[in-house]
Amino acid sequence: MDFFLSGIDPFEEMEYTGTWIISTEREKMKEKIGCGGFRAGAVAAGLKKAGKKDLGMIVSDVPASVAGVFTKNRIQAAPVVLTKERIGSGVCRALVANSGNANCCTGDRGMADAVSMARLPADGLGLSESEVLVASTGVIGQSLNLEKIAAAIPELISKVADDGFADFAEAIMTTDTVPKIETREGEIDGKPYRIVGVAKGAGMIRPDMATMLCFVCTDAAVKPDALQTLLSAANEKTFNRITIDGDTSTNDTVLVMANGMSGAAVTDPAHVAAFGALLQSLMLDLAKKIVKDGEGATKLVEIRVSGAENDGDARAVADTVANSSLVKTALFGEDANWGRIIAAAGRAGVAIDPDQIEILFDDVKMVENGLWCGPEAESAATQILKKPEFVIDIRLAQGKGESSVFTCDFSVDYVKINADYRS
Repeated sequence: MDFFLSGIDPFEEMEYTGTWIISTEREKMKEKIGCGGFRAGAVAAGLKKAGKKDLGMIVSDVPASVAGVFTKNRIQAAPVVLTKERIGSGVCRALVANSGNANCCTGDRGMADAVSMARLPADGLGLSESEVLVASTGVIGQSLNLEKIAAAIPELISKVADDGFADFAEAIMTTDTVPKIETREGEIDGKPYRIVGVAKGAGMIRPDMATMLCFVCTDAAVKPDALQTLLSAANEKTFNRITIDGDTSTNDTVLVMANGMSGAAVTDPAHVAAFGALLQSLMLDLAKKIVKDGEGATKLVEIRVSGAENDGDARAVADTVANSSLVKTALFGEDANWGRIIAAAGRAGVAIDPDQIEILFDDVKMVENGLWCGPEAESAATQILKKPEFVIDIRLAQGKGESSVFTCDFSVDYVKINADYRS
């Protein structure tokens, strides 16, 4: 891939002019969402309460290229370990995922259960078990009820269908309040292709990698090495730029599968760049949906930092502000408490001149040259804080470094949800 070796960033200054299909969540639930050569579906296996869907599967009719990124937490669930190993081949045929149980910190039995969770659908589909990937999400430290999964597999195989992605998205939800789906469409040499992505996540979210799962399918043809390069680059600018509560999960997994059934081959640099831009766009919208659906969250806020000495310093400031409990509770209270923001920026461990800092809420300047802009500005900023989405813009005037992180507020409901999560 000389395109990547050249040092060109396919996402830098990219403007894609093809067709993007971006539907609202309500519209997506009504649509028959599909992607050429992929089938998906879900059942209620009894892993969660109240008969909710909790076991889902995606199957490709032909071998698909696969790429993945995973949690950097040193405690990693059995399905993460197994799937990381299996994607080394660069090819897969199916994925099975469950909610209600993370299958993490479950010892040798946990790994054996993950292997069995892949083997069961492989046998039913006539596939090699090495071609089947697994993912889990839910409570840590409890063994997976493999008997219930085994009993549900035949029904699950019968339920997979061309338009089953909405059911699959529902099956991987835990404390999510809505399923999360995005679609994109592109074209190469007159051949249209599609990308469909589903994700889950509402708590235990922060960079590295944001508890979240994301599965993306495309009927474009992309070689495994190129797919991995594109996914890693897109992940850094999407799922690694969000936080809800500052916690990193043991099960975070993002997988992309490309089966080439559309006949559109992503090969030359222009097509790679266009596909990469679509993939990043899809993943960014899914990432923002996760933050917006944060446990108890009422606001989606972008912490945007510019004027740092370098991008790394800007990222450090954005992360520190975005993860500050004092900032996040002020956001919930709609309190334009800029002192909490500037204090968080000051403890980020980077070079800052307090006399040059500017802080804006959207276009309302609250702080100039490190000083409060007065009651009129505060009144205007308070109105911005009442919006469901807005930007906190921190300008450091130290250089050209910039970065941003998406966060949400901390509400009373966040505490209630997590105080009795297991019960």
